[in-house]
Amino acid sequence: MTIIHDQNYPNLDKLLWVMDRLRDPEDGCPWDLKQTFASIVPFTLEEAYEVADAIESGQPEAIREELGDLLFQVVFYARLGKEQALFDFEDVAGAMAEKLIRRHPHVFAQAKFDESEVKANWEAEKAKERADKAGGSASLLDNIPRAMPALTRAAKIQKRCATVGFDWPDTEGVFAKIQEEILEVQDELAKPQIDEQALEEELGDLLFATVNLLRKLKKDPETMLRRANDKFEQRFSYIEAHLNGQGLSLQQASLEEMEKLWQQAKQQGKT
Repeated sequence: MTIIHDQNYPNLDKLLWVMDRLRDPEDGCPWDLKQTFASIVPFTLEEAYEVADAIESGQPEAIREELGDLLFQVVFYARLGKEQALFDFEDVAGAMAEKLIRRHPHVFAQAKFDESEVKANWEAEKAKERADKAGGSASLLDNIPRAMPALTRAAKIQKRCATVGFDWPDTEGVFAKIQEEILEVQDELAKPQIDEQALEEELGDLLFATVNLLRKLKKDPETMLRRANDKFEQRFSYIEAHLNGQGLSLQQASLEEMEKLWQQAKQQGKT
């Protein structure tokens, strides 16, 4: 099979050319031609997670490949925008450059800010942008995407509120709040007739309070939970492997046997 393309294109232009060919009404790819803004959103989210996985793996080639996949998503959206006379790739790139210039006057306008003033100016510029989009009246919590993972969105909401002082001064208050939420969950579970809606609300409050602790400690909740998932998987795989080596299945092993192997896996992880 002969691949026809112009090797002289700069790489970004080549990618845009590939996108043009894929969306060509007569000779393009049937799958790509069927796509819309909405239909490719799940792929965009998936690619973003794959970038995160590649970065955690520490493998440069994997990072490069996954970043390319994510860049293609941007190129795809830009092509759809161009076809509908809404915007094109140049518009997307130009708007991003202008936004960054506007948010960094200490870099591009010779303004003198210390570190705290840089952060304050960044938040002020974002607030102004939200107000402009809302026609002059905006909520502090506007433009926090509902499609975000819930843990990330919770941290984002809390971070926004903290910029206006709606926050605990230290982690002591957060720990107290977590303890309060645990007691409220226990109270719901202790009732003769459990109100499932009330229980779910209290469980959600407990999760939200826990996210607040991670935020106060400057930890990303998604990253922390992803690492906890990985650690659990590794330890459980250790249990499976050792049971298999003994000719036993998980169903045949007792809880005590699995717990013993779990503790062994924990000790191995510390060495």
